[in-house]
Amino acid sequence: MFTQVALPYGYADLEPHIDELTMVTHYTKHHAAYTNNLNAALDKDASLKDRTIEDILSNLDSIKDESLRTTVRNNGGGFANHNLYFATLSPNAKKSPSGILETRIKEGFGSLDALKDEIGKQAAGRFGSGWAFLVAHADGRLSVVNTPNQDSPLMQKNGGVPILGIDVWEHAYYLKYKNLRAEYIKAFWSVLDWSEVQKRYEQVIKYQ
Repeated sequence: MFTQVALPYGYADLEPHIDELTMVTHYTKHHAAYTNNLNAALDKDASLKDRTIEDILSNLDSIKDESLRTTVRNNGGGFANHNLYFATLSPNAKKSPSGILETRIKEGFGSLDALKDEIGKQAAGRFGSGWAFLVAHADGRLSVVNTPNQDSPLMQKNGGVPILGIDVWEHAYYLKYKNLRAEYIKAFWSVLDWSEVQKRYEQVIKYQ
């Protein structure tokens, strides 16, 4: 059974950047629903129960039942994406990366500010609901992608592993920022913990 990532901070601790009501609604309603729906779907196919969410999302075609595959795609993606999102936020966020991740960012994008601009552009430009991700590849490369709905880069062939994700569904920001998605994206950087992103990057490239 899959479980929501445990929050190491309180619902109000990301104020004023992300408000308490949004956090409560986002985590206890939306994320909880994706998690519960995913677990209910897996009850219909015993072959899925001992697999990681990363394996399931990377091999959706192995689910032969089309309806079940769609349910797992939507809710499994929602589960994994939200676990990443909440785990990389912190009221005591490290404001910039270091080590190998810092080096790769400078190699690939020129600077941290340039990377943030690119992620922000893709997050703001995603039409409708979706996500913008920083993705790590096994060879150490980094890329920025956006996806619709709850799709994950894990679902794409050679899509890499998401290590940072900005949720641009309206439920992530509308209670505080209304239609000002760009203001939410700007505020996101104030609570993104680069130490957690860095840890995830190092896990992707560890055995390469």
